[in-house]
Amino acid sequence: MIRLQKYLAHAGIGSLRACERWIAEGKVTVNGEIVTEMGIQIDPEKDTICFKGKPVQGEEKKTTIMLNKPDGYVTTAKDQFGRPSVLDLVDIPGVRLYPVGRLDYQTTGLLILTNDGELTQSLTHPKHHFPKTYEALLQGEVKSQDLETLRKGVVLDDGYRTRPAGARLIGLNGHNSRVEITIYEGKNHQVRRMAKAIRHPVLRLKRVRVGDLTLGNLNEGTWRKLTPKEIQSLKAAAQTDSQKDRKGKRK
Repeated sequence: MIRLQKYLAHAGIGSLRACERWIAEGKVTVNGEIVTEMGIQIDPEKDTICFKGKPVQGEEKKTTIMLNKPDGYVTTAKDQFGRPSVLDLVDIPGVRLYPVGRLDYQTTGLLILTNDGELTQSLTHPKHHFPKTYEALLQGEVKSQDLETLRKGVVLDDGYRTRPAGARLIGLNGHNSRVEITIYEGKNHQVRRMAKAIRHPVLRLKRVRVGDLTLGNLNEGTWRKLTPKEIQSLKAAAQTDSQKDRKGKRK
Protein backbone atom coordinates (compact mmCIF):
# COMPACT_ATOMS: atom_id res chain seq x y z
CA MET A 1 0.00 0.00 0.00
CA ILE A 2 1.15 3.53 -0.74
CA ARG A 3 -0.25 7.01 -0.24
CA LEU A 4 -2.03 8.27 -3.35
CA GLN A 5 -0.02 11.49 -3.70
CA LYS A 6 3.27 9.62 -3.32
CA TYR A 7 2.22 7.10 -5.98
CA LEU A 8 1.42 9.94 -8.39
CA ALA A 9 4.75 11.64 -7.71
CA HIS A 10 6.64 8.39 -8.25
CA ALA A 11 4.80 7.91 -11.53
CA GLY A 12 6.21 11.22 -12.75
CA ILE A 13 2.96 13.21 -12.64
CA GLY A 14 4.63 16.04 -10.71
CA SER A 15 6.10 17.00 -7.37
CA LEU A 16 4.49 15.74 -4.17
CA ARG A 17 2.99 19.18 -3.48
CA ALA A 18 1.63 19.44 -7.02
CA CYS A 19 0.04 16.01 -6.74
CA GLU A 20 -1.58 16.97 -3.44
CA ARG A 21 -3.00 20.08 -5.05
CA TRP A 22 -4.41 18.13 -7.98
CA ILE A 23 -6.02 15.63 -5.61
CA ALA A 24 -7.64 18.48 -3.69
CA GLU A 25 -8.89 19.94 -6.99
CA GLY A 26 -10.64 16.66 -7.85
CA LYS A 27 -8.41 15.78 -10.82
CA VAL A 28 -7.59 12.29 -9.56
CA THR A 29 -9.86 9.24 -9.46
CA VAL A 30 -9.41 5.85 -7.78
CA ASN A 31 -11.43 3.07 -9.37
CA GLY A 32 -13.61 5.66 -11.09
CA GLU A 33 -14.36 7.69 -7.96
CA ILE A 34 -13.01 11.22 -7.44
CA VAL A 35 -10.78 11.35 -4.37
CA THR A 36 -10.00 14.63 -2.63
CA GLU A 37 -8.87 13.24 0.70
CA MET A 38 -5.16 13.46 1.56
CA GLY A 39 -3.31 10.41 2.80
CA ILE A 40 -5.58 7.79 1.26
CA GLN A 41 -3.77 4.48 0.75
CA ILE A 42 -4.00 2.68 -2.58
CA ASP A 43 -2.82 -0.70 -3.87
CA PRO A 44 -1.10 -0.19 -7.27
CA GLU A 45 -1.63 -3.87 -8.07
CA LYS A 46 -5.42 -3.73 -7.62
CA ASP A 47 -6.57 -0.10 -7.90
CA THR A 48 -6.98 1.91 -11.11
CA ILE A 49 -5.66 5.46 -10.75
CA CYS A 50 -6.50 8.17 -13.27
CA PHE A 51 -5.25 11.74 -13.56
CA LYS A 52 -7.43 14.09 -15.61
CA GLY A 53 -9.25 11.02 -16.96
CA LYS A 54 -6.12 9.21 -18.13
CA PRO A 55 -4.78 6.07 -16.41
CA VAL A 56 -1.58 6.58 -14.47
CA GLN A 57 1.05 4.02 -15.33
CA GLY A 58 3.29 2.73 -12.56
CA GLU A 59 6.56 4.24 -11.53
CA GLU A 60 8.61 5.60 -14.44
CA LYS A 61 12.33 5.17 -14.71
CA LYS A 62 13.79 8.19 -12.94
CA THR A 63 15.29 10.67 -15.40
CA THR A 64 16.85 14.00 -14.48
CA ILE A 65 18.44 16.44 -16.90
CA MET A 66 20.05 19.85 -16.88
CA LEU A 67 19.02 22.34 -19.59
CA ASN A 68 20.66 25.62 -20.53
CA LYS A 69 17.44 27.61 -20.97
CA PRO A 70 17.47 30.24 -23.72
CA ASP A 71 15.73 33.60 -23.56
CA GLY A 72 12.13 33.55 -24.81
CA TYR A 73 10.98 30.20 -23.37
CA VAL A 74 8.47 29.60 -20.59
CA THR A 75 9.02 26.95 -17.93
CA THR A 76 5.44 25.66 -18.02
CA ALA A 77 3.94 22.96 -20.21
CA LYS A 78 1.46 25.35 -21.82
CA ASP A 79 1.31 29.12 -22.22
CA GLN A 80 -1.80 31.22 -22.81
CA PHE A 81 0.12 33.43 -25.24
CA GLY A 82 1.45 30.54 -27.29
CA ARG A 83 5.08 31.14 -26.38
CA PRO A 84 7.51 28.20 -26.73
CA SER A 85 8.11 25.99 -23.70
CA VAL A 86 11.37 24.53 -22.44
CA LEU A 87 9.70 21.14 -22.90
CA ASP A 88 9.91 21.75 -26.65
CA LEU A 89 13.70 21.55 -26.34
CA VAL A 90 13.74 18.08 -24.74
CA ASP A 91 12.62 14.89 -26.46
CA ILE A 92 13.17 11.64 -24.56
CA PRO A 93 10.76 8.98 -25.89
CA GLY A 94 8.40 7.62 -23.24
CA VAL A 95 9.56 10.03 -20.53
CA ARG A 96 7.57 12.99 -19.18
CA LEU A 97 9.71 15.62 -17.52
CA TYR A 98 8.74 18.64 -15.44
CA PRO A 99 10.79 21.72 -14.60
CA VAL A 100 12.06 21.96 -11.02
CA GLY A 101 10.94 25.46 -10.10
CA ARG A 102 10.81 28.19 -12.71
CA LEU A 103 12.95 30.66 -14.58
CA ASP A 104 11.47 33.88 -15.92
CA TYR A 105 10.65 34.11 -19.62
CA GLN A 106 13.72 36.31 -20.25
CA THR A 107 16.05 34.61 -17.76
CA THR A 108 18.53 32.12 -19.18
CA GLY A 109 20.69 29.39 -17.73
CA LEU A 110 20.54 26.28 -15.59
CA LEU A 111 17.17 24.58 -15.29
CA ILE A 112 16.65 21.08 -13.91
CA LEU A 113 13.88 18.90 -15.36
CA THR A 114 12.91 15.54 -13.86
CA ASN A 115 10.16 12.98 -13.30
CA ASP A 116 11.51 12.29 -9.81
CA GLY A 117 8.89 13.75 -7.48
CA GLU A 118 10.99 13.27 -4.36
CA LEU A 119 13.93 15.13 -5.91
CA THR A 120 11.62 17.97 -6.92
CA GLN A 121 10.28 18.13 -3.37
CA SER A 122 13.81 18.24 -1.95
CA LEU A 123 14.88 21.10 -4.20
CA THR A 124 11.75 23.25 -4.00
CA HIS A 125 10.33 22.86 -0.49
CA PRO A 126 10.56 26.23 1.31
CA LYS A 127 12.12 24.72 4.44
CA HIS A 128 15.22 23.57 2.54
CA HIS A 129 16.49 27.03 1.47
CA PHE A 130 18.36 25.51 -1.45
CA PRO A 131 21.05 27.83 -2.94
CA LYS A 132 20.70 29.13 -6.50
CA THR A 133 23.35 31.39 -8.04
CA TYR A 134 22.81 33.94 -10.80
CA GLU A 135 25.01 36.21 -12.87
CA ALA A 136 23.18 39.51 -13.35
CA LEU A 137 23.96 42.54 -15.44
CA LEU A 138 22.58 45.41 -13.37
CA GLN A 139 21.97 48.95 -14.54
CA GLY A 140 24.45 51.48 -13.24
CA GLU A 141 27.46 51.14 -10.97
CA VAL A 142 26.70 48.90 -7.99
CA LYS A 143 28.45 50.15 -4.85
CA SER A 144 29.74 48.13 -1.89
CA GLN A 145 26.82 49.34 0.24
CA ASP A 146 24.38 47.98 -2.36
CA LEU A 147 26.04 44.56 -2.14
CA GLU A 148 25.90 44.70 1.64
CA THR A 149 22.18 45.47 1.48
CA LEU A 150 21.64 42.37 -0.65
CA ARG A 151 23.70 40.27 1.77
CA LYS A 152 21.60 41.36 4.74
CA GLY A 153 18.25 40.93 2.97
CA VAL A 154 16.14 43.54 1.24
CA VAL A 155 12.49 44.54 1.50
CA LEU A 156 10.63 43.73 -1.72
CA ASP A 157 7.77 45.70 -3.23
CA ASP A 158 5.20 43.64 -1.32
CA GLY A 159 6.87 44.23 2.06
CA TYR A 160 8.55 40.82 2.26
CA ARG A 161 12.13 40.85 3.56
CA THR A 162 14.36 38.36 1.78
CA ARG A 163 16.71 36.00 3.53
CA PRO A 164 20.38 37.04 3.56
CA ALA A 165 21.90 36.44 0.13
CA GLY A 166 25.34 36.08 -1.37
CA ALA A 167 26.41 39.04 -3.49
CA ARG A 168 29.71 40.02 -5.09
CA LEU A 169 30.78 42.33 -7.86
CA ILE A 170 32.24 40.44 -10.83
CA GLY A 171 33.16 43.55 -12.79
CA LEU A 172 31.91 46.51 -14.78
CA ASN A 173 30.43 46.41 -18.27
CA GLY A 174 30.58 49.99 -19.51
CA HIS A 175 28.37 51.99 -17.14
CA ASN A 176 26.68 48.85 -15.81
CA SER A 177 27.70 46.16 -13.29
CA ARG A 178 28.08 42.39 -13.46
CA VAL A 179 27.05 40.92 -10.12
CA GLU A 180 26.87 37.36 -8.80
CA ILE A 181 23.85 36.82 -6.54
CA THR A 182 23.04 33.66 -4.56
CA ILE A 183 19.58 33.29 -3.06
CA TYR A 184 18.21 30.64 -0.69
CA GLU A 185 14.50 30.90 -1.42
CA GLY A 186 12.28 31.12 -4.48
CA LYS A 187 9.98 34.12 -4.40
CA ASN A 188 8.41 35.15 -7.71
CA HIS A 189 10.91 37.13 -9.85
CA GLN A 190 13.03 37.40 -6.72
CA VAL A 191 16.41 38.45 -8.13
CA ARG A 192 14.82 41.06 -10.39
CA ARG A 193 12.82 42.46 -7.46
CA MET A 194 15.89 42.49 -5.21
CA ALA A 195 17.83 44.42 -7.85
CA LYS A 196 14.96 46.86 -8.23
CA ALA A 197 14.93 47.38 -4.45
CA ILE A 198 18.54 48.65 -4.55
CA ARG A 199 17.69 50.79 -7.60
CA HIS A 200 19.83 48.84 -10.06
CA PRO A 201 17.33 47.05 -12.33
CA VAL A 202 18.29 43.80 -14.06
CA LEU A 203 19.32 44.17 -17.69
CA ARG A 204 20.27 40.53 -18.18
CA LEU A 205 19.97 37.50 -15.89
CA LYS A 206 21.45 34.01 -16.08
CA ARG A 207 21.35 31.18 -13.54
CA VAL A 208 24.73 29.47 -13.38
CA ARG A 209 24.53 27.17 -10.35
CA VAL A 210 22.00 25.13 -8.38
CA GLY A 211 23.50 23.69 -5.22
CA ASP A 212 26.86 22.25 -6.34
CA LEU A 213 25.65 21.75 -9.91
CA THR A 214 27.15 24.28 -12.34
CA LEU A 215 26.09 25.14 -15.87
CA GLY A 216 29.64 24.75 -17.18
CA ASN A 217 30.07 24.86 -20.94
CA LEU A 218 26.64 23.47 -21.83
CA ASN A 219 25.47 25.30 -24.93
CA GLU A 220 22.31 27.41 -24.77
CA GLY A 221 19.24 25.43 -25.79
CA THR A 222 20.90 22.05 -25.17
CA TRP A 223 20.67 19.58 -22.29
CA ARG A 224 22.36 16.58 -20.74
CA LYS A 225 21.39 13.88 -18.24
CA LEU A 226 22.69 14.24 -14.71
CA THR A 227 24.91 11.51 -13.35
CA PRO A 228 23.81 9.49 -10.28
CA LYS A 229 26.58 11.26 -8.35
CA GLU A 230 25.24 14.69 -9.31
CA ILE A 231 21.68 13.72 -8.33
CA GLN A 232 22.83 12.36 -4.99
CA SER A 233 24.81 15.56 -4.38
CA LEU A 234 21.68 17.66 -4.98
CA LYS A 235 19.63 15.57 -2.57
CA ALA A 236 22.37 15.63 0.07
CA ALA A 237 22.78 19.40 -0.22
CA ALA A 238 19.05 19.96 0.30
CA GLN A 239 18.99 17.69 3.34
CA THR A 240 22.10 19.29 4.84
CA ASP A 241 20.71 22.78 4.43
CA SER A 242 17.42 21.72 6.01
CA GLN A 243 19.28 20.25 8.99
CA LYS A 244 21.29 23.46 9.43
CA ASP A 245 18.07 25.48 9.43
CA ARG A 246 16.50 23.27 12.10
CA LYS A 247 19.60 23.59 14.30
CA GLY A 248 19.48 27.36 13.90
CA LYS A 249 15.85 27.47 15.06
CA ARG A 250 16.64 25.41 18.18
CA LYS A 251 19.31 27.87 19.35
